[in-house]
Amino acid sequence: MTGILPQVAPEFQDILNRHADRLDLPLIKRALEVSTAAHLGQKRMSGDEFISHSIAVASILTDMLLDSTSIAAALLHDVVEDSDVRTEDLAEEFGDEVAEIVDGLTKISHLTFRSSTEEQVENYRKLLLSIAKDARVIIIKLADRLHNMRTLEYLSADRRERIATETREIYAPLAHRFGMASVKAELEDLAFKFLEPEGFKALSEKIVSTEGERERSILRLKEPLEVELADAGIDWFEITGRPKHLWSIYRKMERRDKPFEEIYDLMALRVLVKTVPECYHVLGVIHHTWTPIQERIKDYIASPKSNAYQSLHTTIFGPAGQLFEVQIRTEEMHQTAEYGIAAHWAYKHDGGTDELDEALGWFRQLLELQQDVKSPEEFLEFLKVDLYQDEIFVFTPEGDVKRLPTGATLIDFAFSVHTEVGLRCQGAKVNGRIAPLHRELKNGDTVEILTGNTARPSRDWLNHVQTGRARQKIRQWVRQEEESISLSLGQEILAREVKRRRLEPPSAGQLEAAADELSLPDGRGLEIAVGRGDVAIKQVIRALFPDLSVEDAGGPKPTVFGRVIDRIRLGRGIKIQGVDGLMVRYAQCCQPVPGDPVVGYVTQGRGISIHRSDCPNLLSLPLDDRRVEIDWQEVEGEAFAVHLALSGEDRRGLYADIMAAISKTGTNITGAEIKTKDGTVFGSIFVEVDNLSHLAKVLKAIKRVKGVNEVERREVPAE
Repeated sequence: MTGILPQVAPEFQDILNRHADRLDLPLIKRALEVSTAAHLGQKRMSGDEFISHSIAVASILTDMLLDSTSIAAALLHDVVEDSDVRTEDLAEEFGDEVAEIVDGLTKISHLTFRSSTEEQVENYRKLLLSIAKDARVIIIKLADRLHNMRTLEYLSADRRERIATETREIYAPLAHRFGMASVKAELEDLAFKFLEPEGFKALSEKIVSTEGERERSILRLKEPLEVELADAGIDWFEITGRPKHLWSIYRKMERRDKPFEEIYDLMALRVLVKTVPECYHVLGVIHHTWTPIQERIKDYIASPKSNAYQSLHTTIFGPAGQLFEVQIRTEEMHQTAEYGIAAHWAYKHDGGTDELDEALGWFRQLLELQQDVKSPEEFLEFLKVDLYQDEIFVFTPEGDVKRLPTGATLIDFAFSVHTEVGLRCQGAKVNGRIAPLHRELKNGDTVEILTGNTARPSRDWLNHVQTGRARQKIRQWVRQEEESISLSLGQEILAREVKRRRLEPPSAGQLEAAADELSLPDGRGLEIAVGRGDVAIKQVIRALFPDLSVEDAGGPKPTVFGRVIDRIRLGRGIKIQGVDGLMVRYAQCCQPVPGDPVVGYVTQGRGISIHRSDCPNLLSLPLDDRRVEIDWQEVEGEAFAVHLALSGEDRRGLYADIMAAISKTGTNITGAEIKTKDGTVFGSIFVEVDNLSHLAKVLKAIKRVKGVNEVERREVPAE
C-alpha cells in the first residue's frame, strides 16, 4: 500500500500488514483516502488531526479481526456527520453495505427536537434500528466510544462528566449485552477514572503496590494445577492469571463495605482447553485436588448467558487456604467471551449464522418492546433497565430455564413466561411454597405462577419489577385501562353538561372540530381529555358550540329549584364503582365510604377524586364545573379505610376490650395508637369498612365498651 497511507498512519499500515492475507486492502485504502480528504483541516480537542480518530477506531477493529467492510466503515464513520460527503456518495463509491453501516452510525441532524433528551433518545432509537439491520454497527460504535474515552481528558469538565456517565449507563452495558467483555471492562474503567477520579487513583495505586504478591499467589496455584492436569492426561491447556478490572473491584468494595485488602477473589485464573468434555474434566481435577465452595460453582456451558457467554466457574480454597476463582472454557468460548458478536465475523467468516441470530434474540425483543414507549424519559429508563448486568437462572415446573436479571421478582418471571400469564397473575409458588409477588428470585428457584380470569395488574407492580418487558407490559395495560375509564367518564361528564345546558348532543363532526381547536388528536381524544381532567368543561362546550354566549357556555346559575329539576332530568350522577386508582380516587383527607353524600372533583391529569360533601378540603376548592355529582354504587368485597378518634377513662383491659368489640363486628383493624395521660385515654384506630352502615355498627360497638366516653370519625390531617 503506497501513497497517502504511510504518511498519515504508519502504525495502521503495520497493523494491516499483519492481517493482509484476510483483508481487502484496496477497499480500506480508498476508504482512508476519502476520509482523510473529508476531514482535511479538522482538528480534535487534543490538537491531533481528526483523521487520527478514524484510524484509531479502524485499528481497534482490525485487532479484533473484523472484516474489511467494517474497517472501511470505521474509517468513514464520521464523514457524513462532519463533512459535505453524503450517504449516497458513499454508496456509489463503496457499495450499499458500507453506506448503510455509516448511516447507522450518523446522528440525526435534519429534525428539530423539543429537548436534548428527545434528541438523545431519537439517536439511540436510530442506532438500535441500524443494529437490527447490521450488527456490525454496534461493534464500530463501541470501538468509536472506546477511543473517545481514551482521549477524554482533552474535553471540558462538564462534557467529560456527561460522556463518561453515558458510557457507564448505556455503552458499557451494551458491550456486556453483546458479549464484548474486554471492551466493557475498559469502558467501565475509563468512566471510573473520570467520574470518581480520587477512588480510581487510590485503587490504581493499591493494585500496583500489590502486583508482585498477586503474581506470586497465582503461581502458587498455577504450578501445581499444571502438574495435576498433565497427570490427568489433558494434552493441551493454557493457564493464565486473570486480574479483575478496577471498576469491578471498586463496586465489590462498596457493595460489601470492605477495604481492598479483604476482597478475596482478586486471585483469579483462567484455564483454556480444546473441547467441552475437557472443560468438565478440568473441573473434576480441580475439585478432586482443592475444596470448592458449593454455592459458587456455576455452569454457563449448559446454561449460556443471554449474550452467548459460556464458561465453567468455581471458587476453591487453594494453597495456604487462599480463595481462587477459576474459569474453565474452550478457545472458541474464550473468543466469544472477549469479543462477543464480533467473534462471529472474526472466526465464523459469516455474519448471518444461526448462532448470531440466537445471540441477538434478546436485542430483537428489546426492539419490539421499545416501539410502545411514549416519552423520551420513559425510553431512557426502559433502555437502562433492560441493559442489566447480572443474570440468574430459574425454572418452570416443567424444568424449562428462564434467564432473568439479578433482583427480578415473581412478576418479572410471570411476564417472561407470557404476557397473558403476567396480566392474569394472582399469586405464585416458589419451590412449592406460596410466596408474595414482590419476592426476589434466587438462582435455581422453581416457580409456578397462579393465574385467575379476574386478576389484573396493579400500578404498584411497577415498583417491584426489574425487566423492561414486565415494566412495559404493565405500563401498557395501565395506560389502556386509564384510557378506557377516562373515555367512559369523559363521555358521561360531557353528556351531562350538554344536557344541563339544554343543548343538542354534539355530532361526530362537532367533536372532531372541537378537538382540532383544542389541539387534541380527535373526538375520542377530546372525550378522554375531559375524563382525565386535562381540559376544562367550559372550554370544551365553547369549542363544541362556538355560537354560544360566554354566559350560556358556563351553564345556568344554580338555584335550589334548578338543582331539584336537574336531579330529576339528569339522574343521580356519574356512576362510580370499583375503580379506585385508575382515574377515580377516593380522597384520603376525608376517607369517604359508600353511603356518604359525596362530590366528585375533576383533577387535571388524574381524573375524578371522590370527597365527602362535608370535607374541609372540598369546601376550599372553587365552585366551578370541575365539581361533578356522583352516583356511587357499592361493589361487594371492597373495603374502605376509616380513621376513628376516641377518648375515655383508663382502666385495666380497656385496650383489649375495644379491639374485641371491633373484631366482633367482622371488621379488619389496620392500625391503632392509644395513649394514657393522667387517667385519660385518647388515640386513633384505623379500620376497614364496607359502607356507612358497617361504620355505624363499629362506632356503636366501641361506644358500648365501658370507659369509652367518645368515638368519632376523623379526617386524616394533610401531610
